[in-house]
Amino acid sequence: MKRDDAMKRIRTQSEAWDMLVIGGGATGVGIAIDAANRGLSTVLCEAYDFGKGTSSRSTKLVHGGVRYLKQGNLSLVRDALRERGRLLENAPHLVRDLSFVIPCDHFWQRIFYGIGLKLYDLLAGRDRFGKSSMLSPVSTKERVGALHAHHRGGGVLYHDGQFDDSRLLIHMVRTAEEQGACLVNYTPVTEFLRDEHQRIAGAKVVDSEEGATISVRARCVINATGPFCDQVRTLDHAKQTPLVAASQGVHLVFARKFFPGDTALIVPKTSDGRVLFIIPWHDHVVVGTTDTPIPSAPLEPTVKEEEIDFLLSTLGQYVCPAPDRSDVLSMFVGVRPLVQPVAAANSQRTQSSKLSRDHRIVIDESGLLTITGGKWTTYRKMAEDCVDQAIAVANLSARSCQTMNLPLHGSGQNVSGQNARSGMNLLDVDSAYGCDAEELEKLELLEPHLAKPFHPELPLRGSHVVFAVQHEMARTLEDVLARRSRSLFLNARATLAMAPAVASLMGKCLNKDDAWVRQQLVLFQSVAEHFLPPTLSPKD
Repeated sequence: MKRDDAMKRIRTQSEAWDMLVIGGGATGVGIAIDAANRGLSTVLCEAYDFGKGTSSRSTKLVHGGVRYLKQGNLSLVRDALRERGRLLENAPHLVRDLSFVIPCDHFWQRIFYGIGLKLYDLLAGRDRFGKSSMLSPVSTKERVGALHAHHRGGGVLYHDGQFDDSRLLIHMVRTAEEQGACLVNYTPVTEFLRDEHQRIAGAKVVDSEEGATISVRARCVINATGPFCDQVRTLDHAKQTPLVAASQGVHLVFARKFFPGDTALIVPKTSDGRVLFIIPWHDHVVVGTTDTPIPSAPLEPTVKEEEIDFLLSTLGQYVCPAPDRSDVLSMFVGVRPLVQPVAAANSQRTQSSKLSRDHRIVIDESGLLTITGGKWTTYRKMAEDCVDQAIAVANLSARSCQTMNLPLHGSGQNVSGQNARSGMNLLDVDSAYGCDAEELEKLELLEPHLAKPFHPELPLRGSHVVFAVQHEMARTLEDVLARRSRSLFLNARATLAMAPAVASLMGKCLNKDDAWVRQQLVLFQSVAEHFLPPTLSPKD
């Protein structure tokens, strides 16, 4: 998968594409997979890198959403649980079953949560990962050894899914390409093209690497930019009623020693009304998330001091010994595209924790189709709904959706459904590559120095960097260290320490000079500042 080939294809396309998708996150790439699989000529343009925004900054869970049970949104939970099961079948190398414990303070609380999670099992049906059960205080302590002693009411065990979000996304990008779609990063849309009736008929995009503007004609244009969708809609019409209310969620990352074991912990209700997760991930511990309304969605959101205090305080109520600020290895922020109520634009904003995670599709008079809202787990269903609408609006000829049982790149599945490499192993970084792990082995056999990790605290090796450049369209140091690998999300200071060596190797792979390497280091440091723990600075 090479960017130069994709750009050449865009430049030389003589006929209008059936579909132009704006946005290279989970929703946009999911749409590209669905549309290409139906036989539609499809091009996707991403302004930055695939997953640069929300899609690389999730809580790393493929789940139905236990909090939505309390809200009574059973249809969202049911759809998400069904999609969770399909994702495990279609990408077994990137999704795994993870057990969760809800600690209880007394017997009746255990009964309350136990009944709710039996409903969760029932809604999952045959897609259930495992049966929920009530745990005695002794069993709860055995499952979660770090649980604070004052939680003596036992707990409830249930099962959900865990994944690596940006690794899944890049495998989705490769799947879309294999289905015939053309996808390219670093191509922002700057203006819409219009036909004689002033309906949108494509867009002008800029190749950020060359500086050239290209006109991309399309029969249907889909805005799938998540929390940035309202900004794209202003390119169509300056005055737009906002569709989303942005809210940011912060995650803190710690060493695994603070929460050993393979069972996650869930705090069902925090003071801000959200669910807090404490989960093992890539031999570290991720704690999140907060829910803080923000006026607009920035490209690189910043952690607020009160959010750090909130997470550490809540964590200290459940985990012993509790980590403090000096123990934070990295922190990251995701912005949620929460769907606003119809009347929200003319009234005070609804509390973000109560806004819907259902997706919404809006078709403007110009023909621009915008999809927003939703969640990672339901990306496939969102794509199906969106492409159905697009086919109707643009009067396209296409077959019905076939993605429910479409294996994703790297799964190793053949027509009989057998998979050569199944089960995500969070202690084995290569397991997230699925069958592509064989290519890493070949690289290391040819050049043994590529088998050496760059830093003792992180698993990134030279083979991962070379593979990301040659096969996964990684163009910048940030692409490799934040998304093709998860280094920046796991340990920001260690990642900064190894950045010069990684940039040097990338420069060789891309035939770049020393000036490019120096520029990449400067740009990466400015991004890494948002991930550095509050007690650290780039000079430490």
